[in-house]
Amino acid sequence: MTPSADPKNPIAEAAHHETVLEVNTQRIARVYAEALLRAAESQELAAEIFEELQALVDQVFKADPLFEEFLSSGAVDRKRKAEIIESTFAGRAGDLFINFLLVLNDHERAGLLRPIRDAYRELLDERAGRMRVQVQSAVALAQDQQERLRAELQAAFHKEPVLETQVDPNLLGGMVVRVGDWLYDLSVRTQLENIRDQIIARSSYEIQSGRNRFSADT
Repeated sequence: MTPSADPKNPIAEAAHHETVLEVNTQRIARVYAEALLRAAESQELAAEIFEELQALVDQVFKADPLFEEFLSSGAVDRKRKAEIIESTFAGRAGDLFINFLLVLNDHERAGLLRPIRDAYRELLDERAGRMRVQVQSAVALAQDQQERLRAELQAAFHKEPVLETQVDPNLLGGMVVRVGDWLYDLSVRTQLENIRDQIIARSSYEIQSGRNRFSADT
């Protein structure tokens, strides 16, 4: 029985529970993101609403983490939070965005603003035929390398790739490309680990073969 399937393993049970919660969070966030996008599209504000979501998460929350905790807290009265939302964003954000924040507050879902932002972006990408591609490389990719990678990905997936690059010196060389659940690992580190595993497996096989011959001789 694998650890993940062992009902007596508290760590496995906790990990499974966390995974279920994560899936539910993503599902709920997507529902709200779809509703927001439809409302935004009806007013031709889809791009503007994303900019407001992005600014809230990447600028406001980053500058004031306590404000994010305040919005997410179940210990704070919803009426009080609604007053703060209106006073904070009046004149700084559009009515549609403020109303959305108030709806989230009414349903005690303001803690989902980050996954809602991510889900909203995914929906925009789907409508535009784009896909997010996470690329890790040991050194920064040159522009021509990025262009070749984009062309190869577009030919394979028939979507416009949006590269999100990150430098990871631990890779030693090569790159790791992730598109959703699809992973293409060309890193030197992984190649070395594969070679190491093959050497270990080969050594174990030879040791076991030697033992078997020894047993047969006796």
